[in-house]
Amino acid sequence: MPRMLYAALILLSLIWGGSFFFIKILLGDFGPWSIAFLRSCFGLLTVMVIVLVMRKPLGLRQIPWVPMLIGGMLNTAVPWALIGASEIKLTSSMASVLNATTPLWTMVIGLSFFGARSTRNQWMGMAIGFVGLVVLLDVNPESIISVDLYGFLGMVAATLCYGISAQMFKRYLKDINSYQMAFGTLIAGLIVSGIISFMFEPITWTALTSWHNLATLVGLGVFGSGVAYILYSYLIVQGSPEFASTVTYLVPVTAILWGYSLLGEELHWSLLTGLVLILSGVYFANRKPKQKVEETKVVTEESTTA
Repeated sequence: MPRMLYAALILLSLIWGGSFFFIKILLGDFGPWSIAFLRSCFGLLTVMVIVLVMRKPLGLRQIPWVPMLIGGMLNTAVPWALIGASEIKLTSSMASVLNATTPLWTMVIGLSFFGARSTRNQWMGMAIGFVGLVVLLDVNPESIISVDLYGFLGMVAATLCYGISAQMFKRYLKDINSYQMAFGTLIAGLIVSGIISFMFEPITWTALTSWHNLATLVGLGVFGSGVAYILYSYLIVQGSPEFASTVTYLVPVTAILWGYSLLGEELHWSLLTGLVLILSGVYFANRKPKQKVEETKVVTEESTTA
């Protein structure tokens, strides 16, 4: 793999890992749905600028809008709001580790509702990932569970949304390009989160025009939603889908580093051990089984001529 691909992979993990940090910061002035709406706005604006600069035709009539809007809603507005609500109860580091279970839930959704076939590695991965969740929750006889239950359930619901949307995109939106995908998902996120935000979480002008919040929104929206989409597409096209998916292993690590260095979040043994187990489960679940090479023996028969 070229060095530029590895550089893009590390940059993407830093951006997405920082997204949990940015959400935690914005929760002081905005509600979860408002954060999802503003993130969609900044991300959509970034994608549009990139499309115009690179002169990439969007081909809006080619997009199947019904599955796009449903899948986009489940890939942006709903999980982003759930992550924001969960980070009210959880640290950004904990939220990022739970977010790393997305590939496992994607596999569960595929096996349960989309007719995907299972392998021994997938079942092994799910078992290891489940143990990782138990360790992460720090289940013990005294407190039963030391992690906030509502925050935990919110993050699980968010990752389930990601799993459903991934399977929907694979089934119904496989013929559209990355720019159409980014545009459609962010449009869906903007519409849904915008409606709910304006109804229940009015955004104040003072909070919106704060330089501190604007800088954070640039990090979350422009980079975390706009640039990140382009980087991820670059990794898929120039590398491979498998190589791009390895960002899953790096995001929790960078998020923990962001949370520890900038927010002063503590690193507990259950967090680090759970992280290792969950990422091991994701690795095994996505590991392709070795193909058995069957040796064929060629039997030559000697023939005699009279």
